[in-house]
Formats: sequence, C-alpha cells, structure tokens
Amino acid sequence: MISSNSSSLGATLALLNATLNGTAALLLLGGWVAIRRGERRLHGFLMGGAFIVSTVFLISYLTRVYVSGTHRYPGSGAWKAIYLGLLISHMILAVITPPLAVRTVFLAWKKRFVDHKQLVRYTLPIWMYVSVTGVLVYVMLYHPPG
Repeated sequence: MISSNSSSLGATLALLNATLNGTAALLLLGGWVAIRRGERRLHGFLMGGAFIVSTVFLISYLTRVYVSGTHRYPGSGAWKAIYLGLLISHMILAVITPPLAVRTVFLAWKKRFVDHKQLVRYTLPIWMYVSVTGVLVYVMLYHPPG
C-alpha cells in the first residue's frame, strides 16, 4: 500500500518532472534558434543545459515511479482515448530519446559536426516532442479536463 507521504512525494515529483520537461523544451528551442543565428557557443550552452535537465528529469521520473508507482487516467470517454494516444506515442519515443541525445551530444563533443547535423535532424524533433508531451501527460493525468 502506498502511504500518503509517498503519494504526496509522488505528486511533488510529478510536478517537478513536468517542470523539467518544460524547461528542456525551452532550452531545446533556444538552442535551435541559437544555431540558426550562428551562435554556436550559446547553442552549445543551451543544448548542454537541455541534456542536463533531461538527465535530472530521468532520475526524478524513475524515483517517482519507485515511490508512487504508475497512475491510471482518472477519466473516461474521449479524453481518456486522447490521453492514451498521447501517452503511448510519448512512451515509445521517450525510450529512444536518451540514446539519440547521448549520441548527438557525443558527436558534437568530438567535433564531428557533419555527423552531428545529420543525426540532429531526428533527435531534435523527437526530443522536443517527448519534452512537450511529457508536460501534456502530466496536465492530463493530474489536472484532467472536464
């Protein structure tokens, strides 16, 4: 049985996770804008920040699951179908995001920019989607519509 303390900690960690996901999305967007403007140093700083924030998210997410387990969507009908569709796409892409992000950062770190640029065409939209949908999943699960 999950105690009220672990339930409260789980809810707090869920909010933290949504905040970290939103922050990662903003850093990714900022990094994309920076590289488009030719601001390589700022791009590196922002993308490094996104990587660190996403790493902290993963640790916090695994802690939340350990502390409070998984949660079921409290509603039904169309909103539940929308939630489940969003959740499934989020989960599938979330599994591949860490290896893509690690490889993309590694290539930049090794100054293999041609390879980095090729891989980032896939990494950025997937990572952004996972970050944004992570926030949406939180909102729908903890603050369901209707």
